[in-house]
Amino acid sequence: MAHISLPEGLPGIRGPLAFRPETAKPLSDLAEALLRGPSTLTPAERELIATHVSARNDCAYCRESHGAVAAALLGDDSVPRQVATDVENAPVSDKLKALLVVAGKVQQGGKSVLSEDVERARKHGATDLEIHDTVLIAAAFCMYNRYVDGLATWTPTDPASYRERGALVAREGYTGVLSRIREQTGTSDPRR
Repeated sequence: MAHISLPEGLPGIRGPLAFRPETAKPLSDLAEALLRGPSTLTPAERELIATHVSARNDCAYCRESHGAVAAALLGDDSVPRQVATDVENAPVSDKLKALLVVAGKVQQGGKSVLSEDVERARKHGATDLEIHDTVLIAAAFCMYNRYVDGLATWTPTDPASYRERGALVAREGYTGVLSRIREQTGTSDPRR
């Protein structure tokens, strides 16, 4: 049961986004920019970074949600599961493995990222932009994970619900999904 009264039937971050539309738009816009905006990292790679950080933060809703988006984009649901549990043996590029290590260090604390971690990423072809984006995605997902779990939001246990939602986000993005949340609640502010 959530710590505050959230709209019924909206799991994870969707409940708080519907509860507070004033913050929903900038949070959704940030997710859209980080995970789908211009980048030399693919949307699937960026979703895998979000999945990895969410797994390290033990945020089941975000781990499953972003893993499902990555799976929809990749056409393979085993990769997100492996990235969540064992980066070094996951079937991803050495560059992405190195960036996932950087993301994991950010999850521990920003000062945990060492020069050697960044050099490893560079050695495998990561650009300054990709290192920047990895750090920002990891930092943002620490915030999103704590938002979801700090309010004790509802986390579905049915994997099919994540697959369905993941396919929707892969098609429509995060700002498109925000529009659907508003449609579901019937108003731009369900508290009124």
